[in-house]
Amino acid sequence: MRVRPLFVIISTLSLFLAVVLIYPSPPVAPSKSSDSTSAKSDIWSVQRIVEWRPCKWWLQSHLTPLPAKSNGYIRVDCYGGLNQMRRDFCDGVGIARLLNATLVLPKFEVAAYWNESSSGFSDVFDADYFITQMNGFVNVVKELPPEISSKEPHRVDCSKRKGQFDYIESVLPFLLKYHYVSITPAVSQRRDRYPKYAKAALCQACYRALKLTGSLEKKANKLLEAIPKPFLSLHLRFEPDMVAYSQCQYSGLSPTSMKALEAARGDDRKPWTGEAARIWRNRGKCPLTPNETAFILKALSIPTNTNIYLAAGDGLMEIEGLTSIYSNVVTKSALLSGEDFETMHGNTKAALDYCVSINSDSYMATYFGNMDKMVAAMRAFKGLYKTLFLSRRAFAEFTSRGLEGKPLMEALWKAHEDDFIKGRGSALSDCFCEFKL
Repeated sequence: MRVRPLFVIISTLSLFLAVVLIYPSPPVAPSKSSDSTSAKSDIWSVQRIVEWRPCKWWLQSHLTPLPAKSNGYIRVDCYGGLNQMRRDFCDGVGIARLLNATLVLPKFEVAAYWNESSSGFSDVFDADYFITQMNGFVNVVKELPPEISSKEPHRVDCSKRKGQFDYIESVLPFLLKYHYVSITPAVSQRRDRYPKYAKAALCQACYRALKLTGSLEKKANKLLEAIPKPFLSLHLRFEPDMVAYSQCQYSGLSPTSMKALEAARGDDRKPWTGEAARIWRNRGKCPLTPNETAFILKALSIPTNTNIYLAAGDGLMEIEGLTSIYSNVVTKSALLSGEDFETMHGNTKAALDYCVSINSDSYMATYFGNMDKMVAAMRAFKGLYKTLFLSRRAFAEFTSRGLEGKPLMEALWKAHEDDFIKGRGSALSDCFCEFKL
């Protein structure tokens, strides 16, 4: 009589255990006090729908044979910072091929930009490597023949005019007449008149033929080895001359920053005021401060312990606004020995920033200048797609609406997520094609 109840109890327990084993327990709901922003994956985890890759027509195409006879010699005169000069020189290579000219190694004019007299083309780039890589694309010479070398080139003005500049109409006649001309490529160009062989020469020059000198490459490798991995290269622009040029108003700057800014402004760069200042800022014309940059990085769920290489020039203001939040920030001046760093001039420092940035695990920029465009393109060429430009316009628009705290972070995430998904803002040249993923 007592066996039956014992059997029922054992059967019931067996059934219960079977149910527990077959049906897993439901997931534990997250605590309401947990921070959803910190739980979110960073911006790089978002799946893109578009990639920019080098176009096959110039990577794999057969070269159009160079004409037997050249129309003359062209020298490209380059001014400004390193990446502006690099951009102009690449354009000049395409122009030389377009006009069936022999290219003379360029003239790099840095004195006005860096306030120094050093740094020609061969101080930064390996000239022999460039000539070898351009073989078949365009003829390049280090030295002019004796009958021309004693002459100065005929300067052709290619400065911006109404409408697009046409080299066939405006430069070729002078080239045929004088046989040696110098140009600085126009900002606005008639690229529709470039045959593919001229575009291919430009692409080859920019993305395959320009290599740093051996000594600079050695310093760049030394710098890369010293940076903790993985790392984000951040191109932050908040130098006094940059801010002065923007004509933007900033409140809360330190007395030291204000003094440097006033000195850079002089009498002709007074900041906008009133409604004009608001409109100017909302158009995205004002550089992000280091503190604003840190806020956007947090909005994009970039961990505060991220290793950051600061790709920036000398005299960066208010840097504590970044380093007080992101403490693992390193610079080239801290990582290179004093002797190595002190003997370098502006162009070679810029070359190191460029080299580190095209090899970093990820890259972000607070501006959209020549370096950023060159870095984005070269990273795409190398298949590195963790590249993003922080939106000054989005930050200004959202803060002008009164957004702050978590709502501002969410709005910034959405704006940058859209840009990253669609590959927007890369401004890649004719050398790259859009690929749907």
